[in-house]
Amino acid sequence: MSEFETAIFAGGCFWCMVQPFDTQPGIQSVVSGYTGGHTVNPTYAEVASHTTGHTEAIKITFDPKVISYDQLVEIYWHQTDPTDASGQFQDRGDSYRPVIFVNSPEQRRVAEASKAALAASGQFDAPIVTTIEEAQPFYPAEEEHQDFYRKNPFRYQIEEMGGRQDFIKKHWRDKID
Repeated sequence: MSEFETAIFAGGCFWCMVQPFDTQPGIQSVVSGYTGGHTVNPTYAEVASHTTGHTEAIKITFDPKVISYDQLVEIYWHQTDPTDASGQFQDRGDSYRPVIFVNSPEQRRVAEASKAALAASGQFDAPIVTTIEEAQPFYPAEEEHQDFYRKNPFRYQIEEMGGRQDFIKKHWRDKID
């Protein structure tokens, strides 16, 4: 029997963060939700009001024998603009900030090393501002926000036209499978 681990990433709208991870081997689940705030079990409307301190994020349950945390962090970088601390693409504000939430010293080591390597790579002219923070309670979002890209493909496509795909093509062209 395999022992699963979890990873929590924030990179703008959680609707747009699920699919790149959901399609990888070794992923048991990808849940959209909220973390990092001061309200217990917030609603989407509360988080969208920017008064709870939460960030939209995804919680990935994965089999480390099939896909490593290091690989997940690499996929994460390729979905975000790590130079924009004020949100991601068309999504603005603290609830959309880029964060890697770590839940162990090993995850912190991997995330810090990966961030340092990205900064040293020269891939971006601006500083890498994605934060690495301790994991906090994670609250799953309402059902209508789960698997959004599958349930609402047209609306998902509209969200993706907000600049994320163009950014990925420009900055990660050689890294896309």
